[in-house]
Amino acid sequence: MALDRILLGQFRNHRETALDGTAQFNLLVGENGAGKTNVLEALSLLAPGRGLRRAALADIAAQGGPGGFAVSAELATRAGPVRLGTGTQPERPGRRLVQVNQAEVPAVRLGEWLALGWLTPAMDRLFMEGAGARRRFLDRLVLALEPDHARQAARLETALRERNRLLAEPGEPDPAWLDAIEGQLAEAGGAVAAARVRLVTALQAALATLPEAPFARPELVLAAGGPGTPAALAAALREGRRRDRAAQRTLIGPHRDDLMVTMAGKGQAAAECSTGEQKAMLIAITLAHAGLLDPDRPALLLLDEVAAHLDPLRREALFDRLRQGRAQVWLTGTELPPFSAIRAEAAVWRVSGGAVARA
Repeated sequence: MALDRILLGQFRNHRETALDGTAQFNLLVGENGAGKTNVLEALSLLAPGRGLRRAALADIAAQGGPGGFAVSAELATRAGPVRLGTGTQPERPGRRLVQVNQAEVPAVRLGEWLALGWLTPAMDRLFMEGAGARRRFLDRLVLALEPDHARQAARLETALRERNRLLAEPGEPDPAWLDAIEGQLAEAGGAVAAARVRLVTALQAALATLPEAPFARPELVLAAGGPGTPAALAAALREGRRRDRAAQRTLIGPHRDDLMVTMAGKGQAAAECSTGEQKAMLIAITLAHAGLLDPDRPALLLLDEVAAHLDPLRREALFDRLRQGRAQVWLTGTELPPFSAIRAEAAVWRVSGGAVARA
């Protein structure tokens, strides 16, 4: 179960790109700036959310083009092929359109069809950045296992935004209206928090079975930003209204969760580890997560410039683990030699100036 017949139209430097005849391993090879990562970004938009670059929709359309962009792909499933598509129209560049078999659907529905994850060079800073980046990373992992997580996270964000708006208004907000908003926030927040706990618990169990080498083994803990059950969260929100009004924002809840990562061999916080150790832990988390995926749901893993920064031993270990998994894998690199171990079994494209040619 994988993607094929992938089409990009007016997507960054790809005016009209087609990729056919995919395999489990798919390599995009070319110079820096050729458009390799743009292909991965296009694929990442076949999931709910803002994609691997978190770019504004209006910034994605090709410069000098007619405006708007389109990405589509055929997804092979056990029930037959499904056509997924997303993009924008020139007259409404900030509104995202999503289609499944040419029928328009909400973006959150994409999660029902495809489990999708990625690693990029920018994520090397994940353990050094704020908690928001780690929550987004964690939620992508949850979404790959539980498609409904996108809907619950959207409900949480909407309720949180509305409560913060009420708290920031002059004068006392209507208690009955706050009760209603907090009820919605607590219900969605409880579902989001519980899903994160399930994911971290399962992931930690999977990581505990791995050896220390060749990738550093991380230990994960979810630091909760508030009570985990809807009833307890609703009570905490009600009790904290005066404090939150002074701050003009909600100070407790799952929107303040954080993923704490420690390198098992050293007992050292990931933020204090070397860049190489941090990258190794990210790869270990990604590989362990891949082992948790539902075998009946298509999965896609996008790895941008991962192999080039690994020594031959770790590259071979990475390819072996990916080969044993069930996800379709897309990798980028500036040259083919780092991929020699999988070259014979991979679909390869040369990328140059936004043009793609089968190698």
